[in-house]
Amino acid sequence: MRTCLFSMDLRAESMPFIRALIDAVHEVGIVLYRHTATEGQEMDSLPVIHSTQDLADKKIDCILAAGGDGTMLKAAAFAGKLQIPLLGLNLGRLGFLAVVEKDEIKSMAWALKAQEFTIERRTTLKMISSPDVFDQNVFALNDFTLVKRDNSSMIRIHTMLNGEFLNTYWADGLILATPTGSTGYSLACGGPIVFPQSSNFVLTPIAPHNLNVRPIVISDDSVLEFNVEGRTDTFLCTMDSYFGQVTSEHQIILRKNDFDINLIRLEGYTFLKTLRKKLMWGLDQRN
Repeated sequence: MRTCLFSMDLRAESMPFIRALIDAVHEVGIVLYRHTATEGQEMDSLPVIHSTQDLADKKIDCILAAGGDGTMLKAAAFAGKLQIPLLGLNLGRLGFLAVVEKDEIKSMAWALKAQEFTIERRTTLKMISSPDVFDQNVFALNDFTLVKRDNSSMIRIHTMLNGEFLNTYWADGLILATPTGSTGYSLACGGPIVFPQSSNFVLTPIAPHNLNVRPIVISDDSVLEFNVEGRTDTFLCTMDSYFGQVTSEHQIILRKNDFDINLIRLEGYTFLKTLRKKLMWGLDQRN
């Protein structure tokens, strides 16, 4: 097996765990490369992967993302359409995507070597805009957002669903989340948790003015169109970690992408277990 270590802006306190990861992977006989942005004395001896094309040329079997969920999103963007499976080591805080904890590094390495895992396919979002906002290769594993900039005034987001008018949202912004992203920004804004294989999207307003406006769940074969207005000239648009500016002249279309991102799920790990652990369900003293 050939793997690529992917990390971003590692803190000094994370380096012992990176060293443990490298040692554990080498111990079981897995060939390890590192992404060009993954730097530090512990990684200097590893051969470097410079580009997505390198991933294909070196025939990388999986990517080990060391960090938090943000690192997983960047690793997914790096892998792109190659659909190389990702596995996350949680060096951050919550970690819904990076589920392997620091004390599980050795067992993770042996599980990879023994092929004791399954692959989960996660839906991604595609954005089409006129004029263009992002490069055509940009996609979102978590969510798309339209939000106001540095102004206290609300914005108005005119929204069409499958060609039919849905609503004009008077709010600070709007989130379209995949099932993977339902436990992120959308959840913080009152959206529901959606299971990974549910074939749905979640549309969640951010601080809506109308109290009867609530998050809604729609089929992932839906096509949404957005146009935004407000007292400022520009507004912020995001696709995961990508940021861009839009104006009232932009016509924005969101739909399901034509490829998925593959996540590695080790034996014994389930979405329910992750929810209970990360959200501390069942720890109430009454239980």
